Amino acid sequence: MLHLSDDQVRDLLPDPVRAVELMRETLLALADGAASVTPKSQVVHEEGGFANAMPAAWPERGLLGMKWVTLTPSNRDHGLPMIGGLMVLSGADGTTRATMDAAELTAQRTAAVTGASLALDDRPVTFFGTGVQARSHARVIEALGRGPLTVWGRRRDALDELAAWCARHTPDLELHLTTDRAGALAGTGVVISGLPIGLTGSELPRREIRSDVTLLPLDYASVAGAELSRTRTVVADDPVQFEALRVLKHGADYPLASGSTGDLLRTGRPEGLLVVQNIGSGLGDVVLADVVARAAGA
Repeated sequence: MLHLSDDQVRDLLPDPVRAVELMRETLLALADGAASVTPKSQVVHEEGGFANAMPAAWPERGLLGMKWVTLTPSNRDHGLPMIGGLMVLSGADGTTRATMDAAELTAQRTAAVTGASLALDDRPVTFFGTGVQARSHARVIEALGRGPLTVWGRRRDALDELAAWCARHTPDLELHLTTDRAGALAGTGVVISGLPIGLTGSELPRREIRSDVTLLPLDYASVAGAELSRTRTVVADDPVQFEALRVLKHGADYPLASGSTGDLLRTGRPEGLLVVQNIGSGLGDVVLADVVARAAGA
């Protein structure tokens, strides 16, 4: 049976523009009910850490698989990746086509879903955070020609590390780095937040942002908290899954999703503040894993 390491997956993943196109198709399939996806099944393995099982099928495309993804915050203290896991890709007949490490797959899927969602708003983009997702999002934003990108981080050394990485990997992306959160928000229309999940004290107050900002949180409610999100429209990549996780991940007072991201990709952005909670569907992972497996000959 074929197994692909993260390094191999990185080399075989589609280019960012193609990945965004595939994730747009995935978001539309989720909105249409064309796929079979269940809410994430979760276990907790350390304080603030968890592991999810994410099965998905897209029958008309013959796609079937499951991702087992882990989030281990304590890994940061040991210089290890915080996100890891394993992807199992099956054939339409149920046989196992391939397995692959899931860290690179997860990073690209998350950024590509954000990239597809950026079609809702063409204004300047600010990213909160300096970790893995800042890098994967920089690739997508450069590929889509959506720069300049403003990145806010707490630590200047982390921002400098990101700048050095981007100089090598996204040299055509105009990058603005700052530790001034208010300055990062000034004039921006889109805020992507990639802070640690479960972080408290980082929720954006209403007064600090434009009344019509688009928020794309990768960190559940760490930045787009309940008080802010109740002020206007909340959508999700998979509203059924969002509801299954809403109380656990966002809190009982967090508003329900009024529709799906895919719906808005067809109808357009509503007026006012918009929160797009793309919490991560296993279908996107299966779609990208299929591209990787085909490239590897499986």
